[in-house]
Amino acid sequence: MIIEQIKTDHDLTPLLKKMQIEGAGLKILAAKHQHYLIHIKALHVGAANILKQDALSIGADLAVPKGTIIAATPQVDALLIATRKQLQQLSKKELAQPFGLKEVAQRFSQILKAKKTAHCEVMGVINANDDSFFSQSRFKADAALLKIEKMIADGATIIDIGAVSSRPGAQKVAVSEELARLRPIVELLSESDLLSKARFSIDTFEPEVAAYALEQGFHIVNDISGLRDDRMCEVVAKYHAAVIIMHMQGTPQTMQADPHYENLLSEVYDFFDTQIKKAEAYGIEEIILDVGIGFGKRLEDNLSLIQNLEHFLPLRKKLLVGASRKSLINEIHPSETTQRLSGTLALHLAAAQNGAAIIRVHDVYEHVQALKVQETLLQINC
Repeated sequence: MIIEQIKTDHDLTPLLKKMQIEGAGLKILAAKHQHYLIHIKALHVGAANILKQDALSIGADLAVPKGTIIAATPQVDALLIATRKQLQQLSKKELAQPFGLKEVAQRFSQILKAKKTAHCEVMGVINANDDSFFSQSRFKADAALLKIEKMIADGATIIDIGAVSSRPGAQKVAVSEELARLRPIVELLSESDLLSKARFSIDTFEPEVAAYALEQGFHIVNDISGLRDDRMCEVVAKYHAAVIIMHMQGTPQTMQADPHYENLLSEVYDFFDTQIKKAEAYGIEEIILDVGIGFGKRLEDNLSLIQNLEHFLPLRKKLLVGASRKSLINEIHPSETTQRLSGTLALHLAAAQNGAAIIRVHDVYEHVQALKVQETLLQINC
């Protein structure tokens, strides 16, 4: 007899098939294996009591504070512990219940539909300026073209080019200056065949700059302001481009001046939900969400976003994370930007495992290799 302990978050489907368990049995066992932990904040106490009883009746459970049964407080926080099958049952059962449980049921359904991506893309960063926080990402003209060629050869499927620094406290730059910095690189790209070898993203929040890049063959607008400018929506829609909506509290000039959140995940989620609807109203079809690591975030906020990326999967959009060589690594382990590759890899591998579909990086080869190893590990059968 051989007894082996299996990792609790492992995909059991390959093992069950190997055991010749198929059909309905395979689906039932796979659903029982997958567990969900769902934190529900400020739930009506009446709803908590109903959900508690409904959960227990199907074998799930709802953790609630002492005094919930006698309605000691009007609202409570609760933690639901359920298998996929049980969550499916609750998503239907609670639709007919009062006290806001219909909305809870609808969110359960969204969670059930959410899926992690099987493969994480790598986006390489090129800065056409002299003040970006990582000096080794700054390139001009021919040097930029050579670096882009190498990034694509190393496995980058997206190249993100920007001409304005968005580091904390960065100075504003005139549109004319931003375009002047970009043109030498964009003109060289237009004369090469590189635009057909990867997708190119323009990192800007200026509609005029975005329009110029898209006119020259770029495919994506990376807007750190998160489509707050209606004119940017019009530009992206006009060129049938993709857009990256990033969350930022404040502006680059103010964002790190004592950032604060009452409910970080909910606030970022609500921002994305609102901006997705805005983008779709303009006819924008491909939307990518960037949680904005380092943009109006404390260390604990940045780490929480990476740890809880699955919270945003119900929005059913690709998630992007860019923590490359950022100062949160220095807060964990004091280091210069040139010394933060290993810390970057740790953060990005965690992000990929938690649901990121795109990683924005300065070091393409190292990330492609690390992600390949991680994906291979996750694909190994039990």
